[in-house]
Amino acid sequence: MLRYTLRRIVLLIPVLVGLSLLVFTISHLLPGDPVKLAAGPQATQADIDSLARELGMDKPLPVQYWNYATGLVRGDWGQSVLTRRPVWDDLKVFLPATLELVFAALAFAVIVGIPAGLLSGVYANRWPDYLSRVVSLGAISMPRFFLGLILQLVFAMALGWLPLGGRFPIIDEPPPALTGFLTIDALAAGQFGAFWVALQHLAMPAIAMSLSPLATITRMMRASTIEVLQQDYVLTERALGLSQKLIVFKYVLKNAMTSSLTVIGLYVGWLLGGTVLVETVFDWPGIGLYATKAIVSQDFMPVMGVTLAIGTIFILSNLVVDLLYGLLNPKVRYE
Repeated sequence: MLRYTLRRIVLLIPVLVGLSLLVFTISHLLPGDPVKLAAGPQATQADIDSLARELGMDKPLPVQYWNYATGLVRGDWGQSVLTRRPVWDDLKVFLPATLELVFAALAFAVIVGIPAGLLSGVYANRWPDYLSRVVSLGAISMPRFFLGLILQLVFAMALGWLPLGGRFPIIDEPPPALTGFLTIDALAAGQFGAFWVALQHLAMPAIAMSLSPLATITRMMRASTIEVLQQDYVLTERALGLSQKLIVFKYVLKNAMTSSLTVIGLYVGWLLGGTVLVETVFDWPGIGLYATKAIVSQDFMPVMGVTLAIGTIFILSNLVVDLLYGLLNPKVRYE
């Protein structure tokens, strides 16, 4: 397992280098001049040239990429042209909020979707299966922003059970920052009241984001369960008189989860890149809104930082999926 893990980690290096090169190239091919925009409408050409030299954007592109790549290794992700703030400092503020939202949505989808898909596969073409089909079809068909608005109207406006938006009340003092995840920070500080408040703010946006992966995971788990139940070793276990409960939870569940792992890994990147609408509806201070503002102002350093951060997290999530494959299926380790 150690050799398998090291091999997967080594393969990440060229992927990360290629990602940084691709992000840098695309960002510099976009139309517009961010230096001129940052200098202001009244700036002279001399002012623009001076600002370009200050930001290092007067050098050839290969030199700019080398400076950017070496800066990444040192932890320097560049500087916003408009705000003059380091991109890394902004990411440390906005990225944890988005990650907390994405992980909460994915956790809800996995906790509900895998048992639902397993139950649907075991009772195929019976009422649990029909119910899961209807719910999955409705969940995957509904846009996230529309579901978010419905949740706000019902649970915030009509019933008053949950807050309308935001991540934490402005008038309250948030828990001491430890991980950037308010729920974890509140538990670490022993502030259970703050944890409950943060969880209430997290509930609706997480549910709005979770329905699409929930439906996909449920359907994938159902198909895998039906396929595994038809394998010879399962039929042999039934012939030996093993109970249905033992067969399902000891043998079927483990082998049926492999295909669902791929979907879960892919949804990490998909959710990270698609948080803009949900963050806008719920006024959630994450990288979606941060990246949108940077794109509108043609500030490509924050755009590069957000894209590189999402790509890196997506690559690492697939590494975790590969390692879980190795644990669930020992044959994969020797491929």
